[in-house]
Amino acid sequence: MSWNWNEHGLPFLPGYTFRDVTKSAFHQSQTLMYKNGFALPCRPTVGIGQDPLLSEQLIQQEINKLTFESSDVNHGSSYKSHPEEFVPAHVALDKKVLRFYAYFKEDVQFSPDEVYRVRPVMIFYYLEDDSMYIYEPIVENSGLSQGKRLNRQRVPKNERGEHYEYKDLNLDIDLVVYGVKYHITHCDEFTMEFMESEGIILNDPQPMPVDPYSNSRKIPLPCHTTPSAFDHTHQFLTMDGKVLCFFALWDDADCLHKETRTVTIRYYLADDTVEIREAHEPNSGRDPFPFVMRRQKLHKKLKPQPFPSCVLQVSKDEVDEYYSPKDFQVGHTVKLLGRPFLLYDCDDFTKDYFQTNHPDMDMKPIEVQKTVDVDRKKEVPPYNGFGSLEDSLQNCSALIPKPPKKDVMKMLENNNKVLCYSATLDSQNPTDEGRRFILSYFLSNDMISIFENPTRNSGIISGMFLKKTRIPKPGSTVDNPDFYSPADFAIGATVDVFGHRFVLTNADQYVLTYLESISSQIPSQTLDSLRQKLGEGAANNQPGDEVEEPSE
Repeated sequence: MSWNWNEHGLPFLPGYTFRDVTKSAFHQSQTLMYKNGFALPCRPTVGIGQDPLLSEQLIQQEINKLTFESSDVNHGSSYKSHPEEFVPAHVALDKKVLRFYAYFKEDVQFSPDEVYRVRPVMIFYYLEDDSMYIYEPIVENSGLSQGKRLNRQRVPKNERGEHYEYKDLNLDIDLVVYGVKYHITHCDEFTMEFMESEGIILNDPQPMPVDPYSNSRKIPLPCHTTPSAFDHTHQFLTMDGKVLCFFALWDDADCLHKETRTVTIRYYLADDTVEIREAHEPNSGRDPFPFVMRRQKLHKKLKPQPFPSCVLQVSKDEVDEYYSPKDFQVGHTVKLLGRPFLLYDCDDFTKDYFQTNHPDMDMKPIEVQKTVDVDRKKEVPPYNGFGSLEDSLQNCSALIPKPPKKDVMKMLENNNKVLCYSATLDSQNPTDEGRRFILSYFLSNDMISIFENPTRNSGIISGMFLKKTRIPKPGSTVDNPDFYSPADFAIGATVDVFGHRFVLTNADQYVLTYLESISSQIPSQTLDSLRQKLGEGAANNQPGDEVEEPSE
């Protein structure tokens, strides 16, 4: 609103206003500007048509009055003061928080150890908006629900709708928040300075009470027994994983057949417990759970009882002495739970332990009669006449027999390597005189085949005399077979093939070359006979002595 209407001293009434005919601008001044791309509002400085604002005129008049009235203070100067800039509360009091320390008591029912708990809290008062926030410090493994107790909000003071202000807070007072009574004990330094600057006198700070149950936990319980000088914790830390292992014979007299079994006794040094297991072999027909005695402490001597008693388990108060490592000596019989066990050997760790801790005890192993399952020799099943010995053995290894495993590396290295010998049949039948054979030894699978190669017009048809098979030596048994090898094939040697006797008369040049490459495994007599035969044939230039490959 312009103030030109008052230039003539007339009241602002209809008929008393005059329009300025010289004025040509009637627009309103701009109150929005842009700075660095941001729209910023600004307060108007002039009115419509560039006229001064009425409020600016009134303010200027009041300033002039104050200036004239206080001229004696300013000593006649024309100094004019300006009002301070208005700052809102959310800016002036931003991030200014009062912190008080308090506690509340929580009743505990149905507990013989405690009646109430003292739970400390922190009360935060935000001066920006007069809101409050209550937080309980978290104690690890306390078993209580701790942390945030009251979200930040304005807390009602009474039923009239009033809220708590900072003037209502002080030390050593009770603050009721939603039915919970918090007793304020002290505050931090900033809170104390702020309250004093506002003219509030704080009470004396009070100490935080101690929770009686937590305090009782710190008091050690009374001990009525003299503590033992032996430290079980030190024993566990130093002896954990260290076990004494003994091998023993158990004469099971309760068994139907009264047999002797082999067991393993383990003594755990960490807690002085003993475990007994029976040694079983696969497919022995024994119980698949070989535990003779589970891991436990074995009592050696019980305390005398004044009257007969019957209990299911012996407590430590009734035991006078337990078994210790010095009770287990190799060569002696130890009785555990009424069962005799003859200790005949132990492992290397056990020997070193006794040599270090009990050097007076002799831990030399003793010889025992091998009548138990562990020392019995595996019996080979009788040959059933079908296939090879390995095929017959597979019938006892699995319910569904599988082909025996072969040496793949040997087959790959000696593939297509064959040692050929010429032989004649040693027979009393005159018709067999002059029959010629070729004996082939296959290095890939140690099998032998015999092919008959008769002379022309002999009346004998050539063909396979023996297919590939392994030929056992005379005198070998089914339980312990001994098969022919290249070391047995010397020139002039006799080979017994299932009742037929063959005499080796010549060999291929490759035979001598191969056997010389493994001369450490071949007898010198065999090599000398081959060198002598093949050397003479090469000197006499006799091509007929070379062994011909049999045609399949």
